[in-house]
Amino acid sequence: MNVHKRKSAPERKKEIVETAIRLAGELGPDRLTTQHLADAIGISQPAIFRHFATKDAIWKAVGEQIASTMRANTKLLFDRDSTPSEQLRKMIQAQLSFIQSNPAVPAILFSRELHAENDSLRVLFSNLMSGRHSTFSKLIAAEIQTGIFRADLNADDAAFLVLGFVQGQAMRWSLNARSFDLVKEGVRLFDMQLQGFR
Repeated sequence: MNVHKRKSAPERKKEIVETAIRLAGELGPDRLTTQHLADAIGISQPAIFRHFATKDAIWKAVGEQIASTMRANTKLLFDRDSTPSEQLRKMIQAQLSFIQSNPAVPAILFSRELHAENDSLRVLFSNLMSGRHSTFSKLIAAEIQTGIFRADLNADDAAFLVLGFVQGQAMRWSLNARSFDLVKEGVRLFDMQLQGFR
């Protein structure tokens, strides 16, 4: 006899969030419904709302999961033996790798409709981008101090260029039906951008 163990509330919430991320990549975040989630998981739609009071609450949990993973990935990269530009390159490579492994991320991050309807999600992603910009700016400023990067380079402006680079590559990859290796191509082009900072 095959007995299915009932999932705990935290396990079910995690499953709902992970399924939302996966389906957002397949259907698009703006078309994803709670019925899609329920069908994919094999539970009723009311069961979804026992764990999340609203659809906005699901999206907030999705955003928190994405932000948490990105922050954790960043912390793993820093070591005392790497130069600031090497750390910056590793961060970009890790970010592109995360996007390539989670194709829904660009769609969720860049969804105007989703942000317009969910202010807390918009603020969460805005804070995540601000934190990322601050880290990039500090690494660039450190390389200006060492003389590796040009003395006339504005660290904050250069950090915005790096942020825009990642977003641009993610969008290009998505629009091209993920037909190229985002990490390989992204790192190749980012090395060209770094040359412009030197």
